[in-house]
Amino acid sequence: MGACLCGAASAQSNVTIYGIADAGLVRDTGGAAGSVSRVSSGVGSGSRLGFKGKEDLGDGLSAFFQLENGYNIDTGSAGQGGLLFGRQAFVGLAGKFGAISLGRQYSPLYTTLRDVVDPFEIGLAGNVTNIIPGNTRVDNMVEYKTPRYAGFAADLAYGAGETAGNSAKNRTLGAALSYADGPFNVTLTNHIKENADASDSARYSLLVAKYKVSRFSVDLAHGVTRGAAGARSRDDVLGGTWTEGVHTLLASYIRHDDQTSVNKDARQWAAAYLYALSKRTDLYLSYGHISNHNGASYTVGNGTDTGTGNTGTDIGIRHRF
Repeated sequence: MGACLCGAASAQSNVTIYGIADAGLVRDTGGAAGSVSRVSSGVGSGSRLGFKGKEDLGDGLSAFFQLENGYNIDTGSAGQGGLLFGRQAFVGLAGKFGAISLGRQYSPLYTTLRDVVDPFEIGLAGNVTNIIPGNTRVDNMVEYKTPRYAGFAADLAYGAGETAGNSAKNRTLGAALSYADGPFNVTLTNHIKENADASDSARYSLLVAKYKVSRFSVDLAHGVTRGAAGARSRDDVLGGTWTEGVHTLLASYIRHDDQTSVNKDARQWAAAYLYALSKRTDLYLSYGHISNHNGASYTVGNGTDTGTGNTGTDIGIRHRF
């Protein structure tokens, strides 16, 4: 009994409050309804208020949690459809075995796109998810991340559909295998989403490589989609980042090749300039343009909005706290 009390007393925990306040002016052109200018929230990064914590349980074991609320700074309203912690909400354990967590979380595909593929980190007018499926968050998800060994690490995720009588309905499966060695990172990821009656599914596979040295980084990616109702496509991404002091330049090119008979191809070109006022605050200017073919209707969005036209320009300020 004494040993148990001593162990509990020696455990250490901490909680961090953090967030992002991001607002900008957005100009959409090329839409069916005409040009639109607006003040928008979360243009570079979704505005958020979060809480995260970790408790040392001893013997290398720790408990952790993260609760993250999204909000719209332009109106003060809640994001993600009004969910209290719509951005993330999970709890888990970490140790020598890796980490396992349960809750509403980002899919392995999304984190690969954000952290490895996209120079814009799923924000601004250059956002790769303007064309590539992002599969951002998964409810009811159990995720296991292995430790990195000899450069290799794996990420496995299962999102329960929670439908009585058939566990495959609305089920989500995700996985990523990565190799990192100094400036070099290669990741292979796969995402499967079953439909409401488990009669069909959408599948997306992505192979990416990132090389970062000094002030430069280059990103390459190739993705294959096998969507519902016979949809098939291939996506290629070339991106780059250059940083010099307080200045950062971003650029990317995406080629979407529709493999079906309708051949609705698309191309996106994007560039951005970031100016760091401090370690926590930056100004941004971003431009993106999509060329749609054969009736394709992709729009240029940003970190929060899906956009209304095939060209978008953003200018704004982002503060991290």
